[in-house]
Amino acid sequence: MPYTMQPLKTNLDNEQPLNDILITKSFLAADYVSTLDAMLSRTLERIALKKEQGLRTPDELWIVDHNDVYTLGQAGKEEHILQRTNTPIIKTDRGGQVTWHGHGQLVMYWLFDLDSIGWSVRNMVSHAEQAIEDVVNDCLKSEASTDTIHISARARRDAPGVYLYADTNNTANEVEDANTIMLGKIASLGFKIKHGFSYHGIAINLDCDLSAFNAINPCGYAGMQMLRLADFVNMDNRTNHAINDNPSTELAKSLTYEQFTQKLIENIAQRHAGDIALRELAPK
Repeated sequence: MPYTMQPLKTNLDNEQPLNDILITKSFLAADYVSTLDAMLSRTLERIALKKEQGLRTPDELWIVDHNDVYTLGQAGKEEHILQRTNTPIIKTDRGGQVTWHGHGQLVMYWLFDLDSIGWSVRNMVSHAEQAIEDVVNDCLKSEASTDTIHISARARRDAPGVYLYADTNNTANEVEDANTIMLGKIASLGFKIKHGFSYHGIAINLDCDLSAFNAINPCGYAGMQMLRLADFVNMDNRTNHAINDNPSTELAKSLTYEQFTQKLIENIAQRHAGDIALRELAPK
């Protein structure tokens, strides 16, 4: 079947160059199919420019606020859809099984030329997981108290994504032990690679309605508990602008969606530039 490009039905909030080789684009209330078409079109265009003209184009980090949708990966199994709802289910070309996207969830698509930045696919996945770990853990530390339970974000060797763990010894152990309990999953990953160029990316649950995950086996794992940052960190759904207009309120101390997004963009940009090296992967 021939590929047909559809118009991107979304609101482009802004485009910002981070440096000469990385820019960000933000999309609000984005339709999934149109966004996927636009990602693929841009990736094919970049591949052609590199192959035919030897041009290196800036990599792109797309920050997307999706309208509610379930997406099923390229090898996704229908059996992981437990209940049909009014939310559309879209078959897509990324890796992984079924997941949900919607408002209150931060989605970032990585349109990267992996060969030009010297990353393998494994490098990219690890950078994505570790960037999420860095920012989530930084936010969790800001909420730290004298409680006897320490909450931390970690990736797993056996299942892509980032998970929250509780350690009753109140220490940030990198290895699970008898005192460590996995609480659930806070971030999912799913990429597609075409001729050394990546697209699709990561999704982090910030203050979304988690009930949408009840209709599926998230990422193909039956019984996987999905978590959101708002249940562990004081989050405010106002914009930074609204908070700055009223800085004396207690909520001005809260973390906003925008602040978390900016922290994660900065971490990813430093990794892209080679300023943050990969940590050694934890043992299985």
